[in-house]
Amino acid sequence: MVIFESCKLFRDVAHARSLSRAAAQNGISQSAATQNIQELEKRLGVQLLDRSTRPLGLTPAGKLYAELCRDVLRREEDFVAALDEVKAQVEGSVRVASIYSIGLSEMARLREQFLEICPGGQLHIEYLRPDKVYEAVLEDQADLGFISYPESRRELTVIPWREERMTVALYPSHPLAGQRMILPSDLDGQDFISFDEEVIIRRELDHFFRESEVTISIVMQFDNIQSIKEAVALGSGISILPEQTMQTEVEQRRLVSIPLHAPDLIRPTGIIHRKKKKLNRVSREFLELVTSKRPEPACI
Repeated sequence: MVIFESCKLFRDVAHARSLSRAAAQNGISQSAATQNIQELEKRLGVQLLDRSTRPLGLTPAGKLYAELCRDVLRREEDFVAALDEVKAQVEGSVRVASIYSIGLSEMARLREQFLEICPGGQLHIEYLRPDKVYEAVLEDQADLGFISYPESRRELTVIPWREERMTVALYPSHPLAGQRMILPSDLDGQDFISFDEEVIIRRELDHFFRESEVTISIVMQFDNIQSIKEAVALGSGISILPEQTMQTEVEQRRLVSIPLHAPDLIRPTGIIHRKKKKLNRVSREFLELVTSKRPEPACI
Protein backbone atom coordinates (compact mmCIF):
# COMPACT_ATOMS: atom_id res chain seq x y z
CA MET A 1 0.00 0.00 0.00
CA VAL A 2 2.91 2.35 0.77
CA ILE A 3 4.15 2.02 -2.83
CA PHE A 4 0.76 2.93 -4.25
CA GLU A 5 0.38 5.87 -1.88
CA SER A 6 3.81 7.18 -2.86
CA CYS A 7 2.99 6.77 -6.56
CA LYS A 8 -0.33 8.58 -6.12
CA LEU A 9 1.38 11.46 -4.32
CA PHE A 10 3.96 11.93 -7.07
CA ARG A 11 1.35 11.56 -9.81
CA ASP A 12 -0.73 14.28 -8.13
CA VAL A 13 2.33 16.52 -7.72
CA ALA A 14 3.08 16.12 -11.43
CA HIS A 15 -0.56 16.85 -12.35
CA ALA A 16 -1.11 19.83 -10.01
CA ARG A 17 2.43 21.24 -10.34
CA SER A 18 2.13 22.01 -6.63
CA LEU A 19 3.30 20.18 -3.51
CA SER A 20 0.71 21.88 -1.31
CA ARG A 21 -2.24 20.94 -3.54
CA ALA A 22 -1.02 17.37 -3.96
CA ALA A 23 -0.52 17.07 -0.21
CA ALA A 24 -4.09 18.27 0.40
CA GLN A 25 -5.45 15.79 -2.16
CA ASN A 26 -3.66 12.98 -0.31
CA GLY A 27 -4.63 14.10 3.19
CA ILE A 28 -1.10 14.84 4.40
CA SER A 29 0.83 17.97 5.35
CA GLN A 30 3.02 19.81 2.84
CA SER A 31 6.10 19.04 4.93
CA ALA A 32 5.27 15.32 4.83
CA ALA A 33 4.84 15.49 1.05
CA THR A 34 8.15 17.34 0.69
CA GLN A 35 9.93 14.76 2.84
CA ASN A 36 8.41 11.92 0.83
CA ILE A 37 9.66 13.38 -2.47
CA GLN A 38 13.13 14.15 -1.04
CA GLU A 39 13.51 10.59 0.24
CA LEU A 40 12.40 9.28 -3.14
CA GLU A 41 14.96 11.45 -4.96
CA LYS A 42 17.68 10.27 -2.56
CA ARG A 43 16.76 6.63 -3.11
CA LEU A 44 16.71 6.99 -6.90
CA GLY A 45 19.80 9.19 -6.99
CA VAL A 46 18.21 11.80 -9.27
CA GLN A 47 16.29 15.04 -8.92
CA LEU A 48 12.65 14.61 -9.94
CA LEU A 49 11.29 18.12 -9.41
CA ASP A 50 12.53 21.37 -10.92
CA ARG A 51 12.07 23.66 -7.94
CA SER A 52 13.35 26.75 -9.81
CA THR A 53 10.12 27.16 -11.77
CA ARG A 54 6.65 28.34 -10.80
CA PRO A 55 4.47 26.39 -11.07
CA LEU A 56 6.63 23.45 -10.04
CA GLY A 57 8.20 21.62 -12.97
CA LEU A 58 9.44 18.11 -13.66
CA THR A 59 12.97 17.16 -14.63
CA PRO A 60 13.41 14.63 -17.45
CA ALA A 61 13.79 11.95 -14.77
CA GLY A 62 10.67 13.27 -13.06
CA LYS A 63 8.66 12.93 -16.26
CA LEU A 64 9.78 9.31 -16.59
CA TYR A 65 8.87 8.57 -13.00
CA ALA A 66 5.47 10.29 -13.33
CA GLU A 67 4.67 8.04 -16.29
CA LEU A 68 5.74 5.00 -14.25
CA CYS A 69 3.45 6.12 -11.41
CA ARG A 70 0.51 6.48 -13.77
CA ASP A 71 1.14 2.98 -15.16
CA VAL A 72 1.44 1.48 -11.68
CA LEU A 73 -1.76 3.15 -10.50
CA ARG A 74 -3.63 2.05 -13.62
CA ARG A 75 -2.52 -1.53 -13.00
CA GLU A 76 -3.63 -1.21 -9.37
CA GLU A 77 -6.96 0.19 -10.55
CA ASP A 78 -7.41 -2.73 -12.95
CA PHE A 79 -6.58 -5.15 -10.13
CA VAL A 80 -9.11 -3.55 -7.78
CA ALA A 81 -11.79 -3.69 -10.48
CA ALA A 82 -11.03 -7.37 -11.18
CA LEU A 83 -11.00 -8.16 -7.48
CA ASP A 84 -14.31 -6.35 -7.15
CA GLU A 85 -15.75 -8.74 -9.73
CA VAL A 86 -14.46 -11.75 -7.81
CA LYS A 87 -15.92 -10.51 -4.54
CA ALA A 88 -19.20 -9.62 -6.30
CA GLN A 89 -19.52 -6.48 -4.25
CA VAL A 90 -20.82 -3.08 -5.29
CA GLU A 91 -19.16 -1.02 -2.61
CA GLY A 92 -16.81 1.63 -3.89
CA SER A 93 -16.86 5.02 -5.54
CA VAL A 94 -17.18 6.67 -8.93
CA ARG A 95 -15.33 9.88 -9.77
CA VAL A 96 -17.08 12.19 -12.23
CA ALA A 97 -15.70 15.26 -13.98
CA SER A 98 -18.37 17.43 -15.59
CA ILE A 99 -18.61 20.72 -17.40
CA TYR A 100 -20.43 23.29 -15.29
CA SER A 101 -23.62 23.51 -17.35
CA ILE A 102 -24.30 19.77 -17.11
CA GLY A 103 -23.08 19.43 -13.55
CA LEU A 104 -25.08 22.30 -12.09
CA SER A 105 -28.31 21.30 -13.82
CA GLU A 106 -28.08 17.50 -13.57
CA MET A 107 -25.78 16.17 -10.87
CA ALA A 108 -27.93 16.85 -7.81
CA ARG A 109 -30.74 14.76 -9.34
CA LEU A 110 -28.36 12.04 -10.51
CA ARG A 111 -26.71 11.83 -7.10
CA GLU A 112 -30.10 11.31 -5.44
CA GLN A 113 -31.07 8.57 -7.89
CA PHE A 114 -27.65 6.94 -7.62
CA LEU A 115 -27.80 6.72 -3.83
CA GLU A 116 -31.22 5.09 -4.10
CA ILE A 117 -29.95 2.26 -6.28
CA CYS A 118 -26.42 2.08 -4.82
CA PRO A 119 -26.60 3.01 -1.13
CA GLY A 120 -23.15 1.51 -0.57
CA GLY A 121 -21.53 3.56 -3.32
CA GLN A 122 -19.98 7.02 -3.28
CA LEU A 123 -20.26 9.64 -6.02
CA HIS A 124 -17.50 12.26 -6.23
CA ILE A 125 -18.17 15.13 -8.65
CA GLU A 126 -15.80 17.85 -9.84
CA TYR A 127 -16.92 20.73 -12.07
CA LEU A 128 -14.33 21.73 -14.68
CA ARG A 129 -13.83 23.55 -17.96
CA PRO A 130 -14.16 21.28 -21.03
CA ASP A 131 -10.41 20.91 -21.62
CA LYS A 132 -9.91 20.01 -17.95
CA VAL A 133 -12.61 17.32 -18.16
CA TYR A 134 -10.66 15.60 -20.95
CA GLU A 135 -7.45 15.99 -18.96
CA ALA A 136 -8.98 14.58 -15.77
CA VAL A 137 -10.23 11.48 -17.58
CA LEU A 138 -6.98 10.89 -19.48
CA GLU A 139 -4.90 11.39 -16.32
CA ASP A 140 -7.10 9.03 -14.26
CA GLN A 141 -8.30 11.84 -12.03
CA ALA A 142 -11.85 10.90 -13.03
CA ASP A 143 -13.56 7.67 -14.09
CA LEU A 144 -16.21 9.36 -16.24
CA GLY A 145 -16.47 12.76 -17.89
CA PHE A 146 -19.58 14.67 -18.97
CA ILE A 147 -18.96 16.96 -21.91
CA SER A 148 -20.77 18.84 -24.65
CA TYR A 149 -19.78 18.53 -28.33
CA PRO A 150 -17.65 15.46 -27.42
CA GLU A 151 -14.49 14.97 -29.46
CA SER A 152 -13.35 11.61 -30.77
CA ARG A 153 -9.86 10.83 -29.47
CA ARG A 154 -7.77 7.71 -29.85
CA GLU A 155 -7.43 7.19 -26.09
CA LEU A 156 -11.10 7.79 -25.26
CA THR A 157 -14.41 6.01 -25.54
CA VAL A 158 -17.24 8.46 -26.26
CA ILE A 159 -20.79 7.48 -25.35
CA PRO A 160 -23.41 9.77 -26.96
CA TRP A 161 -25.73 10.89 -24.20
CA ARG A 162 -28.46 13.24 -25.37
CA GLU A 163 -29.15 16.06 -27.80
CA GLU A 164 -30.35 19.17 -26.00
CA ARG A 165 -32.76 21.52 -27.75
CA MET A 166 -31.53 25.10 -28.01
CA THR A 167 -34.11 27.75 -27.12
CA VAL A 168 -34.16 31.53 -26.84
CA ALA A 169 -33.42 32.88 -23.36
CA LEU A 170 -35.13 36.18 -22.53
CA TYR A 171 -35.82 38.30 -19.47
CA PRO A 172 -39.54 38.23 -18.60
CA SER A 173 -40.33 41.78 -19.77
CA HIS A 174 -38.69 41.41 -23.18
CA PRO A 175 -41.10 42.08 -26.10
CA LEU A 176 -40.53 38.55 -27.48
CA ALA A 177 -41.16 36.83 -24.14
CA GLY A 178 -44.87 36.34 -24.84
CA GLN A 179 -44.47 34.48 -28.13
CA ARG A 180 -45.12 30.75 -28.43
CA MET A 181 -42.41 30.32 -31.05
CA ILE A 182 -39.58 32.57 -32.21
CA LEU A 183 -38.50 32.68 -35.85
CA PRO A 184 -34.85 33.29 -36.76
CA SER A 185 -35.90 36.57 -38.38
CA ASP A 186 -37.26 37.76 -34.99
CA LEU A 187 -33.68 37.81 -33.71
CA ASP A 188 -32.42 40.24 -36.34
CA GLY A 189 -30.98 43.35 -34.69
CA GLN A 190 -31.42 42.06 -31.13
CA ASP A 191 -28.88 42.76 -28.39
CA PHE A 192 -27.27 39.37 -27.86
CA ILE A 193 -25.29 37.82 -25.00
CA SER A 194 -22.87 35.47 -26.72
CA PHE A 195 -20.27 32.86 -25.92
CA ASP A 196 -16.57 33.63 -26.31
CA GLU A 197 -15.22 32.92 -29.79
CA GLU A 198 -13.13 29.91 -28.73
CA VAL A 199 -16.17 28.05 -27.32
CA ILE A 200 -17.57 25.42 -29.70
CA ILE A 201 -21.19 26.42 -29.16
CA ARG A 202 -20.32 29.96 -30.35
CA ARG A 203 -19.16 28.61 -33.70
CA GLU A 204 -22.39 26.63 -34.05
CA LEU A 205 -24.50 29.72 -33.32
CA ASP A 206 -22.47 31.89 -35.71
CA HIS A 207 -23.11 29.31 -38.43
CA PHE A 208 -26.83 29.34 -37.63
CA PHE A 209 -27.00 33.14 -37.89
CA ARG A 210 -25.15 33.13 -41.23
CA GLU A 211 -27.41 30.42 -42.65
CA SER A 212 -30.51 32.30 -41.43
CA GLU A 213 -29.19 35.65 -42.73
CA VAL A 214 -29.66 37.12 -39.26
CA THR A 215 -27.51 39.92 -37.85
CA ILE A 216 -27.37 40.23 -34.07
CA SER A 217 -25.64 42.86 -31.94
CA ILE A 218 -23.25 41.19 -29.51
CA VAL A 219 -23.20 43.32 -26.36
CA MET A 220 -21.47 40.86 -24.03
CA GLN A 221 -19.72 37.52 -24.30
CA PHE A 222 -18.74 34.91 -21.73
CA ASP A 223 -17.13 31.47 -21.67
CA ASN A 224 -19.86 29.81 -19.58
CA ILE A 225 -23.63 29.42 -19.54
CA GLN A 226 -24.11 30.55 -15.94
CA SER A 227 -22.73 34.04 -16.63
CA ILE A 228 -24.84 34.34 -19.80
CA LYS A 229 -28.01 33.42 -17.89
CA GLU A 230 -27.28 36.05 -15.25
CA ALA A 231 -26.68 38.74 -17.89
CA VAL A 232 -29.95 37.87 -19.66
CA ALA A 233 -31.87 37.86 -16.36
CA LEU A 234 -30.55 41.37 -15.66
CA GLY A 235 -31.97 42.58 -18.98
CA SER A 236 -28.68 43.08 -20.81
CA GLY A 237 -29.86 41.21 -23.88
CA ILE A 238 -31.10 37.83 -25.07
CA SER A 239 -29.30 34.59 -25.86
CA ILE A 240 -29.72 31.07 -27.23
CA LEU A 241 -29.00 28.33 -24.71
CA PRO A 242 -29.70 24.63 -24.12
CA GLU A 243 -33.23 24.45 -22.74
CA GLN A 244 -32.16 21.96 -20.06
CA THR A 245 -29.76 24.45 -18.48
CA MET A 246 -32.44 27.06 -17.81
CA GLN A 247 -34.95 25.00 -15.83
CA THR A 248 -34.16 26.53 -12.44
CA GLU A 249 -34.25 30.14 -13.67
CA VAL A 250 -37.50 29.51 -15.57
CA GLU A 251 -39.10 28.02 -12.44
CA GLN A 252 -37.93 31.08 -10.49
CA ARG A 253 -39.41 33.30 -13.24
CA ARG A 254 -36.07 35.00 -13.77
CA LEU A 255 -35.87 33.77 -17.37
CA VAL A 256 -38.28 32.87 -20.13
CA SER A 257 -37.37 30.04 -22.52
CA ILE A 258 -39.09 30.24 -25.92
CA PRO A 259 -38.73 27.51 -28.60
CA LEU A 260 -36.79 28.61 -31.67
CA HIS A 261 -37.91 27.54 -35.14
CA ALA A 262 -34.61 25.83 -35.85
CA PRO A 263 -35.02 22.06 -35.31
CA ASP A 264 -31.42 21.31 -36.30
CA LEU A 265 -29.97 23.62 -33.64
CA ILE A 266 -29.08 21.26 -30.79
CA ARG A 267 -26.23 20.78 -28.30
CA PRO A 268 -24.92 17.20 -28.34
CA THR A 269 -23.58 15.88 -25.04
CA GLY A 270 -21.61 12.76 -24.25
CA ILE A 271 -19.92 10.72 -21.56
CA ILE A 272 -16.24 9.86 -21.91
CA HIS A 273 -13.89 7.42 -20.24
CA ARG A 274 -10.41 6.15 -20.94
CA LYS A 275 -10.60 3.46 -23.62
CA LYS A 276 -8.62 0.76 -21.80
CA LYS A 277 -9.97 1.60 -18.37
CA LYS A 278 -11.80 -1.16 -16.49
CA LEU A 279 -14.69 0.53 -14.75
CA ASN A 280 -15.51 -0.84 -11.31
CA ARG A 281 -19.02 -2.08 -10.57
CA VAL A 282 -20.14 1.17 -8.98
CA SER A 283 -18.95 3.18 -11.99
CA ARG A 284 -20.82 0.82 -14.31
CA GLU A 285 -23.98 1.11 -12.20
CA PHE A 286 -23.79 4.90 -12.39
CA LEU A 287 -23.16 4.81 -16.13
CA GLU A 288 -26.14 2.50 -16.67
CA LEU A 289 -28.33 4.75 -14.53
CA VAL A 290 -27.41 7.80 -16.60
CA THR A 291 -27.73 6.17 -20.00
CA SER A 292 -30.74 3.91 -19.50
CA LYS A 293 -32.83 5.83 -16.91
CA ARG A 294 -33.29 2.48 -15.20
CA PRO A 295 -36.11 2.67 -12.60
CA GLU A 296 -35.38 -0.56 -10.72
CA PRO A 297 -32.73 -0.65 -7.94
CA ALA A 298 -29.67 -2.63 -8.98
CA CYS A 299 -27.25 -2.20 -6.07
CA ILE A 300 -28.22 -4.05 -2.91
